[in-house]
Amino acid sequence: MDWSMVDQLVQKWLVEARGRILTSLQQRLTIESKSNANDLVTNIDRETEQFFIEKVKDHFPNHRLLGEEGFGDDVQTLEGIVWIVDPIDGTMNFVHQQRNFAISIGIYEEGVGKLGYIYDVMNDELYHAENGKGAFYNGEQLPILQPVELKEAIVGLNTTWVVPNKRVNHERLIPIVKQARGTRSYGSAALEMAYIAVDTLDAYITMRLSPWDFAAGMVILKELGGICTNLEGKPLSLTDSSPVVVARPGLHDELMNIINR
Repeated sequence: MDWSMVDQLVQKWLVEARGRILTSLQQRLTIESKSNANDLVTNIDRETEQFFIEKVKDHFPNHRLLGEEGFGDDVQTLEGIVWIVDPIDGTMNFVHQQRNFAISIGIYEEGVGKLGYIYDVMNDELYHAENGKGAFYNGEQLPILQPVELKEAIVGLNTTWVVPNKRVNHERLIPIVKQARGTRSYGSAALEMAYIAVDTLDAYITMRLSPWDFAAGMVILKELGGICTNLEGKPLSLTDSSPVVVARPGLHDELMNIINR
């Protein structure tokens, strides 16, 4: 596969999708709830996912696509080439603030991340990476992440503690909040992972994410030495939801020691 060619296509499609989303902001949104009243979806989420499905199937009919809104393929394994797409990560922000949301795309071949894109639509900021070639912010290559101690770190923290069929003891995270220099919550997992890439955040912790939330960020942060695991320190599954701990090297070990103390 000519990944440079794919990269050029994806960046072109992202710009086109941005134009469609900006136009939609001038129109009335159709807003619905999914699993609960706070799990929102709009017609733009669905239309944007269908836009990428059409582009992928037209150019790469043998590729499969796993999308948040369910219009793609029934992906149970990562055999072949799989696109993992969140058309709007941060839908609540999109609905209420019209900012702090992103398009997130991770492309995997036989389970290996090849390309990753997190596109901050409103700010026209693109974070992307190609396996083995580094990570970039608006075309400028990013440096490898350097270690930092928790006492000097800003930690992104999602305060939703409930995992399906399980309640996570949030007391495990209290020492992190107390010891960190500061905590933040932006309401978009993709952007919070992107912010680690550019040193705006040093870590991100959440009790529940789906593959389309972190697939792109994993590709980007791997190129920079960032570490992405579940609460047990094991690799994240791209076919299941999971708690997620993402951090700079060194800091990740410190966080895991606290969480599993």
